[in-house]
Amino acid sequence: MQVTLKDIAQKTGYSITTVSRALSGYNDVNANTRALIMEAAATMGYRPNLVARQLRSQQTQTIGMVLPASQTHSEDDFFSLLLKGVTHAAARHHYDVLVSTWLPGDDEMDVYRRVAGGRRVDGFVLARTYRNDARIDYLREINMPVVVSGRRAPENDSDFPYIDADSQHGLAQLVTHLTEYGHEHIGLILPPAQLAFTDYRLNGYRDGLAAAYLPYRSEYVAAGDMTRESGQNAADALLSSYPRLTAIIACNDLMAIGAMNAVQVRGLTVGEDIAIGGFDDIPLAAHTSPPLTTVRQPIYTIGEALTDMLVQIMTDDNPDTTGRLLKPTLVIRESSGKPR
Repeated sequence: MQVTLKDIAQKTGYSITTVSRALSGYNDVNANTRALIMEAAATMGYRPNLVARQLRSQQTQTIGMVLPASQTHSEDDFFSLLLKGVTHAAARHHYDVLVSTWLPGDDEMDVYRRVAGGRRVDGFVLARTYRNDARIDYLREINMPVVVSGRRAPENDSDFPYIDADSQHGLAQLVTHLTEYGHEHIGLILPPAQLAFTDYRLNGYRDGLAAAYLPYRSEYVAAGDMTRESGQNAADALLSSYPRLTAIIACNDLMAIGAMNAVQVRGLTVGEDIAIGGFDDIPLAAHTSPPLTTVRQPIYTIGEALTDMLVQIMTDDNPDTTGRLLKPTLVIRESSGKPR
């Protein structure tokens, strides 16, 4: 009978995650712990399930990801950071990563049918969830292991393995920061409605306003498509229609950077005339002019952890956790100015 990670975990008293990371060479495992686990694995005759399963079932030792081609050009965007985390962890587990793209206007599901249906990968990491996510349903129908960066929309249960940042909490933090600085008229630029996390961020915006006893005004809410250009257009429209606005929050950093451009084109000063806030804390956020106040979610770390979770599912079929909700962190920089 083959020894599994679960067997070693029971023998040593450590979690399956710790055992997996120790055997994979992660440097965040204490040296003494790693030595104990390695000794136990050798004594028990452990052989990585990954190799055994490949020999038995001709697995590909490849993890799949599908990214939108229009949003994979930036080294600093959400997808690029997530991909870096996935590929780094995959290399530690001796997996390759197959990255496919789909163009705007194409049927994204065609890519999943071609890659997953053709069994070109052993499992999938999904980046972001849709309100009605046919990708998850399809992959589960064909018994393809899948882990997801994100949850379903608030009204639905997230009945799949996921890691997500609590963006409702993060947006509420950002609104509270601005209201404490004296802002009462705060605009919001939402992501597209079909993305599952859009409602979480809108709820966080409303929570922050309610905590400051400020009314929610739907007219202060615009939408973008997560790009700089859409953020600039949305901010320009908000400022044209509602000159009382003294702050604008965009639901990702690229749209926030676009909003900063809209303010500056008007001859106004970001942080003095109009405060701007974002979400994600991509590397570029610290180097804008002025640096961007934002909500940090550990995108790279989420990519690594999702890959660890997926490998556990593919090798042991019994991960120690299949749902994690992380608390994001407010990062205050010059774009939100000073108390008014």
